Amino acid sequence: MRHRRRALLERDGIRGSFRLTPGRAIVLAFGTMLAAGTALLSLPIATQGRAPTFLEALFTATSALCVTGHIIVDTPTFWTPFGQAVIMVLIQIGGFGVMSLATLAGLLVARRLGLRTRLTAVSETHTVAIGDVRRVLVGVALITLVTEAIVAVLLTGRFWIGYGEPFGRAVWLGVFHSVSSFNNAGFALFSNNLMSFATDPWICLPICAAIILGGLGFPVLMELGRRFRFPRRWTLNTVTVVAGTVTLLVFGAVALTALEWSNPATLGPMDPAGRLLAGFTMSVMPRTAGFNTIDIAGMQPESWLITDILMFIGGGPAGTAGGVKITTFAVLLFIIVAELRGDTAVNMFSKRLPRSTHREALTVALLSVALVVTSTLAIMLISPYGFDRVFFEVISAFATVGLSTGITADLPAAAQLILIALMFIGRLGPVLLGAALALTREKRMYEFPKERPIIG
Repeated sequence: MRHRRRALLERDGIRGSFRLTPGRAIVLAFGTMLAAGTALLSLPIATQGRAPTFLEALFTATSALCVTGHIIVDTPTFWTPFGQAVIMVLIQIGGFGVMSLATLAGLLVARRLGLRTRLTAVSETHTVAIGDVRRVLVGVALITLVTEAIVAVLLTGRFWIGYGEPFGRAVWLGVFHSVSSFNNAGFALFSNNLMSFATDPWICLPICAAIILGGLGFPVLMELGRRFRFPRRWTLNTVTVVAGTVTLLVFGAVALTALEWSNPATLGPMDPAGRLLAGFTMSVMPRTAGFNTIDIAGMQPESWLITDILMFIGGGPAGTAGGVKITTFAVLLFIIVAELRGDTAVNMFSKRLPRSTHREALTVALLSVALVVTSTLAIMLISPYGFDRVFFEVISAFATVGLSTGITADLPAAAQLILIALMFIGRLGPVLLGAALALTREKRMYEFPKERPIIG
């Protein structure tokens, strides 16, 4: 039986001198799709005026595929409808997952999945078991299409009736912004993003709803669909993501609204109802969406810091959001609480966490901090901008948010390449990328003697 299993694994490419592990397959698929997107955006039909430089095409393709929203050229005026359609398709593919989409397509055509395909889909969708892959992929596709369709209809009606857009144009605006919002991308077909609609609840609230749903993560959405009325039966992941999402939304809305209430460059000129709506909207956007309804460059430095925190934490795992994820932040928080209380185990919402989860959370957090700090220092050395703005851009890129203080397009090419790398790593996750690039994964057959250093 063992030899038969090994033969199956070798047949499916899991073993060998260079094993195509699920992590490597996902990185390779994203890289291939990124190359295709860059090539399509480089075509003359993709732009309205001059041809894009390679860096402009690569940056835009990366931002779209990694559902970030960072731009160095104006989306509605630089790209043609063809180029905008390429961006939208890249957003959809990146949000759903390259390998998940390929697996679903193979499932629809062949109605069966091989071992390697199942393992890759499990890795990308965070499915609990290989046998759940088919159900999860179909569920993810249905959630995506239904949510995007509802939001697209609402936005289309508003653009058509409320703003007098021609019906065809209204449909395009509705579909594009629906896809961009549910996938937490932040691309908009208006030069000032969504600033013209800052006080319009018929535009802001459907987009916010799509962003929140996409940011919860597909496992949470699927469980809420089955057990919404039975919260006591929710898994620890769902409880953590839902509680964390509500907490961060409230915290962000209160903090940003209070800090920007009298700022003449942001909320100051609006009426009280408009300020509350814009404050709530700007609490949703750092959850890795990237739309902006106020001028980010005009915000208070304290508001930038609050936004940095929200962006770095991000949304739920196995969804369209970026950041280190709510679950990682929550695990670290409960580890601190347990240590301060002197508990022998880390308990979270009446569940005990395994030690492997402690290590995973610490690894993700420390790798992310190291990447952000190193990138910030590197960009500061090669650009004329100060810490606040560079730090904001770096976190926004790493957390695949797309919010900007307005310096992205003016950064030198080397700094923009750093942001491209951050978006790619941020979308796939530092741990996944590290595992994918590791040459070996040998199990150590011995242990060193235990000794405790002095901490603190």
